[in-house]
Amino acid sequence: QVQLVESGGGLVQPGGSLRLSCAASGFTITRYTINWVRQAPGKGLEWVSTITSGGGYTSYADSVKGRFTVSRDNAKNTVYLQMNSLKLEDTAVYYCQRSGSRGQGTQVTVSS
Repeated sequence: QVQLVESGGGLVQPGGSLRLSCAASGFTITRYTINWVRQAPGKGLEWVSTITSGGGYTSYADSVKGRFTVSRDNAKNTVYLQMNSLKLEDTAVYYCQRSGSRGQGTQVTVSS
């Protein structure tokens, strides 16, 4: 069945970096558009980034543009989110999702 498993979260200081992974199974990532979304404490889901099916075109929320990069490794069937210059306001649970499915999330905490 379709499964998405996020990993790579953790505690990092402001200005630091993390790379999140989204390992997919039950489908081929190149055939689906994959989104990264996040949920900060007490807030709703916020779209972060998208990598499209096929050509893998990418897009970003203004709040992360220039700092985050989404990519995929087709051989590993995995999507990544490289996060640089992290800010306190990036603290959230990060999820990868495709139509009808979302992973369990990985916690990112940015704190000094």
